[in-house]
Amino acid sequence: MTTGRALVEGINTTVLQPGSLAFWWLGQMGYAVKIQNTVFYIDPFLAPGRFRNVPPLLDAAEVTNADWVLGTHDHGDHIDPWAFPRIAEASPQARFLCSRVARAHVLSLGIAPERVIGLDERFIVQEDDTTITPVASAHEFLDHDPELGYPYLGFVIEQDGVALYHAGDTTRYEGLVLKLKNWSLDVAFLPINGRDAERLSRNCIGNMTYQETVDLAGELEPRLTVPGHYEMFSNNAEDPQRFADYMRVKYSHLEYWIGEHGQCVIVPQRQ
Repeated sequence: MTTGRALVEGINTTVLQPGSLAFWWLGQMGYAVKIQNTVFYIDPFLAPGRFRNVPPLLDAAEVTNADWVLGTHDHGDHIDPWAFPRIAEASPQARFLCSRVARAHVLSLGIAPERVIGLDERFIVQEDDTTITPVASAHEFLDHDPELGYPYLGFVIEQDGVALYHAGDTTRYEGLVLKLKNWSLDVAFLPINGRDAERLSRNCIGNMTYQETVDLAGELEPRLTVPGHYEMFSNNAEDPQRFADYMRVKYSHLEYWIGEHGQCVIVPQRQ
């Protein structure tokens, strides 16, 4: 497991061929992604604490290479109030993307307003060769604020002919597949921890089960499916082997990745 400054340096020195990408799992639904020379941190959950099963891979103050920081929704393991301001200070070039609902909280962390872009499903960020498209997520419920829009988002990132989807926290809802069929996805980062009455009764809002995640991947057919959100909290966990077994039996032609935190995974150019 690569951690700390060595992880940041590994991201910086990774050289990618055109049309490829690299990612590093930071834990929970957190990933660092590199396309060309652009570095994205998506849901970086780096706050220390005994509540974690996996210690933070790095101190947020060590994240000096972020170009974009994406927070899918305003829960502490996705928009981390400890990590976001420290990343903002360490990476003064970084912009922060979140829902319009969450923007006020991100601003309250001391990040300059011009660096924080609040989005809703119809808002698209376009800069040079980078396009970031928000897609509504249903975190147990498909909530919607009448003024600000969807509080839970996923993101499709496109650059250099590459397209990836990070679902954030979501369950499947009518229309999700139709929206995502607009892209030929290279990678899909999807939660598998599921949901049930016991968790909801203590306000632990749910996600897709591993079976639902496998079936979503079966319909979207990304080149690589990456399950997440299963290992950080003992009271909200899942066994990724169950995902792997079901995927292998039901969609044996699809590739998936289950591996170590901090491991560099390179997805090569399409053939």
